[in-house]
Amino acid sequence: MPAFMADFNARFAKLPRSDFDAHRPLRGDEDLARIFCWREWRKVSASLTLQYAKVMYLLEDRPEHRKLVHRYLEVAEYPDGTIELWADGASLPYTTYDRLAQIDQGAIVEHKRLGHVLAVAAELQAQRDDRRQVGPSRTLVGEPPRPKRPAPQTKRQRLINRLDLERAMQQVGPGQPSSGPATSTTARRTAPRKNRTEHKVHARADI
Repeated sequence: MPAFMADFNARFAKLPRSDFDAHRPLRGDEDLARIFCWREWRKVSASLTLQYAKVMYLLEDRPEHRKLVHRYLEVAEYPDGTIELWADGASLPYTTYDRLAQIDQGAIVEHKRLGHVLAVAAELQAQRDDRRQVGPSRTLVGEPPRPKRPAPQTKRQRLINRLDLERAMQQVGPGQPSSGPATSTTARRTAPRKNRTEHKVHARADI
């Protein structure tokens, strides 16, 4: 970075018209992380949910949160990938459900009775366009650059229909009958993640 700055300034730097320094100290009520985060607005449903980047966010069922139904909340995404939901100058606790969650390949092997169903679901997921088309670039948190076009032979999740299901079943083939006794074992599902961001309150609601 220092080498780039030196080269950039050598080529494009210009002398200022005035020597006056307009910088000022940061006030105590100013949070630079909040000021420079990516912001979007989402409406809270009657079930206390909202969606951002194909992830569903569920607010905790509290009386004060019930007052937010049909209101627009601020969704703040930070460079490290942290997501916060803000209303009236405070961050709100939530849990998430990722609509683009992937089948655990280990579950297909472990659960013999459900293996065929999980394999069909995994085949359908291979046909799904998993691009998250909103929000800032997430390359700083390890995600690859967001492609501008969908991968070949993929479509948006809402466009996957019965014909796609039938083709997936043909690709996987018939399931193997189980010879063992039936058990109550079920496929492992990813439990909703509790938001681990600290609850914050700001005196100013406009930052």
